[in-house]
Amino acid sequence: MPLSIHVDVVSAEEQIFSGEAEFAVFPGEAGELGIFPRHAPLLTRVRPGTVRLKIPERDEFELVYVSGGILEVQPTLVTLLADTAIRAKDIDEAKAIKARQHSEEAMRNRSANVGYASAEAELAQAITQLQLHAKNRKARR
Repeated sequence: MPLSIHVDVVSAEEQIFSGEAEFAVFPGEAGELGIFPRHAPLLTRVRPGTVRLKIPERDEFELVYVSGGILEVQPTLVTLLADTAIRAKDIDEAKAIKARQHSEEAMRNRSANVGYASAEAELAQAITQLQLHAKNRKARR
């Protein structure tokens, strides 16, 4: 039996994932972080992106979108406290498309109440969610 590491992904609303993984990949601020069992202790921020968890005895990765947060790594435990986290299978494609359109409109209309930087961040989140949704749909085929 391969080594595994316990992973908890928690958002403000709910616990998104709790279980064993052969390895996990997180969107770190300076690039992707690959975490294997017995990893050295680490505390870092994560940027918006996709968390990929390799679950023992499953071919597909468990995919989770996160909008950012804090990652703590211990040799046998990884905890991600995410600002927002959504399982790939739970992403609402129509809502993400609407958010992308709203953000693009706000960026075009500089007189809108929403600041340009905020609209740009929302756009990046919507695009990431749509990419993850498409990747998840393709993996299930």
